[in-house]
Amino acid sequence: MTGSGEIERWTPGDQILWRYRGNGPERPDSAARPFHICRPVTVVQDTEELLAVWVAPGTECVKPVLADGTDVHAEPLATRYTAPRTTARSLWLGNGVLKLAAPGLPWSVWLFWERGWQFRSWYVNLEEPRTRWAGGVDSEDHFLDISVYPDRSWLWRDEDEFEQAQRVGLIAPDVADRVRAAGHEAVGLIRDWAAPFRDGWENWRPDPAWRVPELPDDWDRRPDDSDRTPSAMPS
Repeated sequence: MTGSGEIERWTPGDQILWRYRGNGPERPDSAARPFHICRPVTVVQDTEELLAVWVAPGTECVKPVLADGTDVHAEPLATRYTAPRTTARSLWLGNGVLKLAAPGLPWSVWLFWERGWQFRSWYVNLEEPRTRWAGGVDSEDHFLDISVYPDRSWLWRDEDEFEQAQRVGLIAPDVADRVRAAGHEAVGLIRDWAAPFRDGWENWRPDPAWRVPELPDDWDRRPDDSDRTPSAMPS
């Protein structure tokens, strides 16, 4: 344990949860929950500068779906965020994803590979700065994203969803301004090829001894005061 007032760090191989709250006010339809995305992950690194975690292929996760179980992106954009929703468990298909998050920054950076560990791209996911608790980290997705490629080119992603989320009241005008400003700050780091893009994470590989984390039954529990000092989930 660390001293009073200090953060207890996770160690490589610890298993935690990476969660996102639903956007906007909770709705009464479809058994709405405070969290609508949950991904069990394995800790790669946890320091004052960076939390890095691995989403392994085949991990059972939670994602939002329409009330009839249909993928949310099957719904037209005009009603995508107002149609009744619930959550569903599903396996993380394809290759794994490495997530990098610096404390306090309103985004995380994800790395994607093709088969055979051919590096594909980085993905800047604009989100609320993550809150740590005993079982993992919590955030709120902000819809707008940025793809970054090995040739250092980049482009905005999901601008249409970002605008629609504002139209239906999931993102307030002041929050939208903050998200845009955060996106432009991230673009500045891309143009300067600053951390984490310059740090060689595309050459990282997971420990083959790591087992795929399990999704706990209480994946959506609200942290209480006893959770405020981070520690690892039981192995």
